[in-house]
Amino acid sequence: MTDGHTGIRSTRSATRGGAGVRGGTAGGHVGPSSTGLSPTEPAIVTPPSAGSASTASPSAGPAAVTPPSTGSALAGAGRPLPRARGPITAWLFDRLARPPHRFDPPPLPGPARPVNGAAAVDVPPAADPAPLLDEDLQLALFACYELHYQGFDGVDERWEWNPSLLETRGILEARFEEGLARAVPRPSAGPELSAVPRSTAPKPPVAPVPSAGPKPSTAPKSSAVPVPSAGPAAWMRRALTELVAADDGPALSAYLQREADLEQFREFVVHRSIYHLKEADPHTWAIPRLRGQAKAALVEIQTDEYGGGRAERMHAELFRVTMRRLGLDDSYGAYLDRVPAVTLAISNTMSLFGLHRRHRGALLGHLAAFEMTSSLPNRRYGRGLRRLGGDEAACSFYDEHVQADAVHEQIAAHDMCGGFAAAHPELAGDVLYGAACALALDRLFATHVLACWRRGATSLREHGGGEVTSGPGR
Repeated sequence: MTDGHTGIRSTRSATRGGAGVRGGTAGGHVGPSSTGLSPTEPAIVTPPSAGSASTASPSAGPAAVTPPSTGSALAGAGRPLPRARGPITAWLFDRLARPPHRFDPPPLPGPARPVNGAAAVDVPPAADPAPLLDEDLQLALFACYELHYQGFDGVDERWEWNPSLLETRGILEARFEEGLARAVPRPSAGPELSAVPRSTAPKPPVAPVPSAGPKPSTAPKSSAVPVPSAGPAAWMRRALTELVAADDGPALSAYLQREADLEQFREFVVHRSIYHLKEADPHTWAIPRLRGQAKAALVEIQTDEYGGGRAERMHAELFRVTMRRLGLDDSYGAYLDRVPAVTLAISNTMSLFGLHRRHRGALLGHLAAFEMTSSLPNRRYGRGLRRLGGDEAACSFYDEHVQADAVHEQIAAHDMCGGFAAAHPELAGDVLYGAACALALDRLFATHVLACWRRGATSLREHGGGEVTSGPGR
């Protein structure tokens, strides 16, 4: 995926790691004053053995601290609305703080604006990521989507299906989809891919919305995909494999394995907590929209993601253990004010695909890309955390994905996406587009994080978030 196969689970997998909160070790990149992350308890990290390249600082706390009971980890969300990042979120949050009511959606201001250092991301001129890096737009969309997940304290639950809010969300989504279309080229890695229909070209759900630059052209649909003699499942698996292999993003997982200090690793985990604390939920939206082989394969994957019926084995719960062992606040949404737009865009893409039936093919492709780029990055994350003194409990999340996703990769590409392409050949292009979006966003995220670290800065937002401490309140 994005890491030269550092992997998309970078999106999901990378989405599984963290970065530091103490004085830098390897290279002393980012100190506590720059990240503003405060441990909620002594970090679990066991000091590395003598001679290790990295040495845990005394502030990391005693070795092998027993994590809190799973009872506290399973507590509800209990987070208020985040701080506004611009005129859209200020306007939106003012309304959400009141009882549900009708209102006219706001006009979107001018071109989307990358902020908080995101402009440092190096992308080709033809691939315009501006809406993906717009702090105000991404947070507003994230807040709208979150009403379909855990919601916010103080926000009436009836807002979830309020017609005025849904209309507003549609306008935000139109801008977001236009941004994805400009930033994510259609797959064209060879004759097999070039034969795929382009049915997933963005279809804004509302009237045209002002945007930066010309609107992307919509390619004509094809009625079916020419399927080789090997069959649709084998064809789809090969097409996805070629797409993943062609990705050449920066190796964030390799950096975390060999060079990152503890603070940077904790910082990485903070980014990934936005998705991993609700891991698998966005893709589960596809289950009632599928039938046959594709549905059975997705349920098989999701069963593992949810721990096979054991709450403590749910991947979101394993990630909470990692956060606690790193001395981070593991409550749902604790770091929402600290993560930049590119991190929110990763989560928003999954919600966009998951909440719209028309994007069900893209959602499956997105999940397949996650699974196909997960095992190697997670192995690297585990090795990197152990290098920094992480114990078995801290690394269990990564270890689990090394094993599980090696199996999920085959199921996702062949059974799930292949089965879907066989049943809906006209939507095979959507599957590949969803995979391409996952890879591109993870690449954009990795580029942002590494660029910040290499210039000695934090990749988190330094303004508006303040110091993050323990406890459910802010």
